[in-house]
Amino acid sequence: MSELEEQLRAARLRLSAAIKALAPKHKGGELEEYRVAQEAVYEAERAVAATNGEEYALQIEMPAWETGAPLPHLLQNDNRTTVIYILSDKESYLDPPNEDVQGASGAPEWLGVVSFEGCVCSKMGTPNDEVFDGHRLWGKGFVPYEAMIVENSAWIRELEKINSVHRQYRSERWQQLHHYILPFHDCTFECVANGFKAKKLFKGLPQLLWELSGGLPL
Repeated sequence: MSELEEQLRAARLRLSAAIKALAPKHKGGELEEYRVAQEAVYEAERAVAATNGEEYALQIEMPAWETGAPLPHLLQNDNRTTVIYILSDKESYLDPPNEDVQGASGAPEWLGVVSFEGCVCSKMGTPNDEVFDGHRLWGKGFVPYEAMIVENSAWIRELEKINSVHRQYRSERWQQLHHYILPFHDCTFECVANGFKAKKLFKGLPQLLWELSGGLPL
């Protein structure tokens, strides 16, 4: 067993002990130890995968979504890929704007709007949170309910191979792409794109969907 694999084994044993410590009457510090131990496991998983030349996931900054019912919506055409979801409680400290935004759209709420730039492929569906551990990146830095970017992405390599038959194929184009993962409660969104822009809006979800769809019937 390599040194990194030994570190991963030790981190998982520490996490197991931290989980057990959460069950009985707390003495203080158990939740903090669990969080530290869990992060140590993620870091060790990534280190082992990177050393082996495998793909692995890293957390990235993105407006945090509601864990239980984020209601993610995907709007996509040939030129635009946008994911909209309900923000988590920890984002609710934001003060609502002064202007009237309710209109006929129902009660407004804080929404995350993430637009992926230069998206070449996307998918949305399984796994949900009951089978996250079946995802190919589970055990390689995959963090439930957190936005991630994939290093050494096998999906990007697969897409590049498909497109390499094009007479105007340029490898530089594919080196600029990133593989993103957004694991929600009932589904997971993944895409390959150049980058993304994210913002927070206080608006009714139906109204926002109507506006972003160009005012067309949904």
